[in-house]
Amino acid sequence: MARTLTLISFITVILAALIWPADVRGQSKSYEILPAPDLWYNDVDGIRVGVRLLGQVPGTFEDGPHRLDAGFWVGTWFPDLPVSYYISYTEPIPAWSEYGSEASIQLISSIRTGYHIHGAAFNKRWQQGFDERRYREVRVLNTFEKRFDLEYAAFPRLWGTESKLLTHLNLELQDDNSLGWYSLSGSAAVQYLNELYPIASLAAIQNIPFNDYWGFRLRGFLGAAGSDADPEYLYSRSTQPSIESIESGITRAKGTIPQPWIESGNFHLAGGPNLRGYTGQDIESFTEAAGPALYKSFVSVNAEFDYPNPIGMLFRRIPYVSEFTSFGSYLFMDAGRSLESDNSTLFADAGAGFSLSLNIPDYLGKPRGFVLRYELPFWLSEPGMQDAFRLRHLFGFGAIFSF
Repeated sequence: MARTLTLISFITVILAALIWPADVRGQSKSYEILPAPDLWYNDVDGIRVGVRLLGQVPGTFEDGPHRLDAGFWVGTWFPDLPVSYYISYTEPIPAWSEYGSEASIQLISSIRTGYHIHGAAFNKRWQQGFDERRYREVRVLNTFEKRFDLEYAAFPRLWGTESKLLTHLNLELQDDNSLGWYSLSGSAAVQYLNELYPIASLAAIQNIPFNDYWGFRLRGFLGAAGSDADPEYLYSRSTQPSIESIESGITRAKGTIPQPWIESGNFHLAGGPNLRGYTGQDIESFTEAAGPALYKSFVSVNAEFDYPNPIGMLFRRIPYVSEFTSFGSYLFMDAGRSLESDNSTLFADAGAGFSLSLNIPDYLGKPRGFVLRYELPFWLSEPGMQDAFRLRHLFGFGAIFSF
């Protein structure tokens, strides 16, 4: 069934893109679809060849009615399901919208990398005047989801294969106070099919700059899942829950980041409790017979202290480049523990790191880029069979601090 739906959708939209009528009114089109070639890679599809399609009313620049974001791909290694797609259609609600404060209905359908999701969402944003940095957002989303092919998963034991019907509520706030910029983000969901269970998380970030080169960042995180929750919603100490990996093309399928890097325990993906020094121990547990080290609840604190470095100071002096690129150096500390009574150990780590950030914000000012990190967690409170003080090397992708 999934193959049939995918093939029909692929053929329909490709034909539509090729023969879409100009619908000329005077000298202007009433709607346009902008195609762009797309190449990607994972260890199941091989090189994935496709096309990305953006549909919009001309001149609205991602901020008008009838917005379409779609992609269609064919895997050159021709796996069991070689054709994959993603479609998102967004329609603003004019009566509840104004500049920077749009309300909209969104329809989503996707079958790719062994996971399918279909749903509908209501989105609402409130922005303070013309400053896109100060906003509040709420999103209500209902989805049907299923992991139907574990071959795409970097660690299959971190996934369930049951069908899921979920209602999600996501809240986000960003503003500034006397200390600096801060953000709050929360999510809650209920899964209805088979075993009913809830999932919820809350993250708060405070940025405290002293000047252009010195500063302090603080993050608090709390996550909890019901006793019957599938493993993709549970928490490891060091990284994001597996369900969040489907939100990025970098982590959606194994092999985009080479699998030996992931399995080495020296590569960290930001998110979740983010006790980065425990990445090696967590990755090792994902393949052990005893089972992965996962927790139904976890609370953590992350802190980074910025200090200047010559490369970062040079980047700041280069016109235009400094607006999108930065090179940072920092000391870090992470600490956290599970809230379960039988897992009360406090875990902590400390170290130093460097980050290279490339960010081209979208039309709402939100980050749209990537962060590469090299970190040295030199102390762990629970080192296992190793010494507590030891030089450890960790390469990372993404960051929990987005300011």
